[in-house]
Amino acid sequence: MASPYSRRVSAVTLFLIGLMPGLLAADPPPAGDLWQVTSKMSMEGLPMELPAQTSQVCAARVWTRPPAGENPQQKCKRTEYVVTQNKVTWTETCTSPPMTGKGEITRQGNDAYTGFIRYESEQGNMTINLTGRKLGGCDHPT
Repeated sequence: MASPYSRRVSAVTLFLIGLMPGLLAADPPPAGDLWQVTSKMSMEGLPMELPAQTSQVCAARVWTRPPAGENPQQKCKRTEYVVTQNKVTWTETCTSPPMTGKGEITRQGNDAYTGFIRYESEQGNMTINLTGRKLGGCDHPT
């Protein structure tokens, strides 16, 4: 006759064996967050408003840089990235065209943000207003 201890061990073992297929079949969580990012540019002295641009960006769950999309043609370098509570700030230096900028994003919880990037150049000053809304998960953060 089995002891009460061995019956408990057997019951726990059978329970864990029953859970294994479900645990093994579960999909791993996504590596990043998919954001819908809207940017709207305004330039001092420009007589008309430019339309907003919307794109989707897969960003790391823990931000090590802003999730705003980067334009590789501008050849910008982002530095001085600082996170303080729900605010992120950084600076940018671009070579094509030559300009410098400061960016700031404020998160509203984990699902949305607003922010801006202000650039200065010989051609004039420009502001890009940013909004972001989390759509879900994604597998390839940039």
